[in-house]
Amino acid sequence: MPLDYIAPRWLPGGNLQTIWPALFGRRSDGPLPPYRRERWSAPDGDFIDVDFVDSLGLAPRPLLVLFHGLEGSSHSHYSEAFAAFAATHGMAFAVPHFRGCSGEINLAPRAYHSGDYEEIGWVLSRLRAQHDASGGGPMLAAGVSLGGNALLRWAEEAGDEASKVASAIASISAPLDLAAGGHAIGRGFNRVVYTRMFLSSMKPKALAKLKQHPGLFDRNRLVAARDLYEFDNVFTAPLHGFRDADDYWERGSAKPHLSAIRIPALVVNATNDPFVPAVSLPRQEDVGSHVTLWQPPHGGHVGFPLGPPPGHVRGMPERVGGWLSKRSGL
Repeated sequence: MPLDYIAPRWLPGGNLQTIWPALFGRRSDGPLPPYRRERWSAPDGDFIDVDFVDSLGLAPRPLLVLFHGLEGSSHSHYSEAFAAFAATHGMAFAVPHFRGCSGEINLAPRAYHSGDYEEIGWVLSRLRAQHDASGGGPMLAAGVSLGGNALLRWAEEAGDEASKVASAIASISAPLDLAAGGHAIGRGFNRVVYTRMFLSSMKPKALAKLKQHPGLFDRNRLVAARDLYEFDNVFTAPLHGFRDADDYWERGSAKPHLSAIRIPALVVNATNDPFVPAVSLPRQEDVGSHVTLWQPPHGGHVGFPLGPPPGHVRGMPERVGGWLSKRSGL
């Protein structure tokens, strides 16, 4: 599948190409494949939930792993579109949920964050072992938005060891410069629509975490937070070992370390993404030879709609999944 994309004329602009696909875009030509859930015990005594679509093909077959975005899940529009892609192409498919995103609050005094490469590494290693035990085959991984940045951070930290786990990876609409993305989503229309949407679910989860662990953070400051910077200052940064939001955004960003990646990596960012300023995107001189940049002029944030109204969101999984498949060795 060639890396090209042209947005439909009836959906102009980055905001429409972001919002409409998430609400109305068709995920599949037919019924969506059913998920099977496993609950895993984490090394710290917490748990995560992983949703699978099992392949009907004979082993060895590829396993495609998808890490969702901020407040996403296996039922996000992009997750279901990737599930349909995997089922159609004879792949097993897995969506590991970041902690607190599977419908049940997690147990530990932590949540998840954009630079959570240690969690990514643990999940991928366990999936690798489980996939090998069931017949093996190549393992491919994609990450969307927050999940894409975290996946790239894992590949950067793992270096040459990454190829022992995955054959290739892809990030889609990831805010590779967390400060640039965080400030962009906190201004104007983005602040009114997207920031409000995210905080409407993030704050209740944080307050539920405070009930589990009294004194974990300042409740009044959390309630008063009006953007992601303030939320990360009160909650995300201190819970995950960062000094403050600035420290988290600096150390969590994948962009400064892209040259360290040693496995094939596709980095997809539409230049009209309302969350990710085009000026913050990496250029070819910022990445190593293993990284392929695809920066189409349209697509919005994890949108990439195609077709006549109401449109569908199968194009992006087809392109990204096709790129990954070519590097699977099968």
